[in-house]
Amino acid sequence: MIKADGLAAGKGVTVCVSPSEAAAAIAGIDGPLVVEQRLVGPEASVIAICDGRIAVVLPLSRDHKRLGDGDAGPNTGGMGAVSPLSDLPDDMAGELLNRFHLPILRELAGRGTPFRGALFAGLMLTRDGPRLLEFNARFGDPETQAILPRLAVPLGPVLLAAARGALSGLARLPTLPGAAVAIVLASAGYPGRPTTGDRIDGVAEALTGAALVFHAASRAVDGGWETAGGRVLAVVGRGADLATARDAAEAAADRISWPGMQRRHDIGASPPVAAGAAR
Repeated sequence: MIKADGLAAGKGVTVCVSPSEAAAAIAGIDGPLVVEQRLVGPEASVIAICDGRIAVVLPLSRDHKRLGDGDAGPNTGGMGAVSPLSDLPDDMAGELLNRFHLPILRELAGRGTPFRGALFAGLMLTRDGPRLLEFNARFGDPETQAILPRLAVPLGPVLLAAARGALSGLARLPTLPGAAVAIVLASAGYPGRPTTGDRIDGVAEALTGAALVFHAASRAVDGGWETAGGRVLAVVGRGADLATARDAAEAAADRISWPGMQRRHDIGASPPVAAGAAR
């Protein structure tokens, strides 16, 4: 794994399968870099809301980082997400919280710098169990778009309690039955230099079914929308199970278009086998 040493908007890692690929990746990085062991297995995103001492976990999710179907192409900031996970059920969230998040909270509090906010653990589910790839001090994208529709309680009071250092109750927030699948729609050129200013068609039509459309790199113009960056929209389908939610997301995403739009068509079809992450 060849990684740029620093923030890279999800695009600073190259998964190498040969020495020549590693050499090319190293040559392409202008600045400090990190070489890491390649881990194999599906990833999982575990986001906890923290008040400096304790934490409560959001539903578990999985991001799909590669640009193309079948995990082909370069890494991106995320091309889609699913929740829940068949290989890591939500009821394991408490165990993961104790193993990964709470030790960090105790250490930061002991240093006099207690952490309040969203603490994102990116895990790799290896043969030897979950391994921590990274922590981020924020919500995940596009994981959050798939997570929030599953919550059975309002998130606002939880965030306020965390800000006040007054979280209490369960280690995991209760969830609604069913699943959610988020499909990211990206501009031509992403994850390199994306094209912008393209007229977006079909957003209103996508909202006629059981789907949500989250805006990211879009801009309102003349009563409609145009692209304004790389990952433009996230279309979220909900359903009784992952297959139903995926069908709803696919149907809604099919209604949206603009010149050169990129998307994956296998989000939620099967767990991706990734080999590392950088954000």
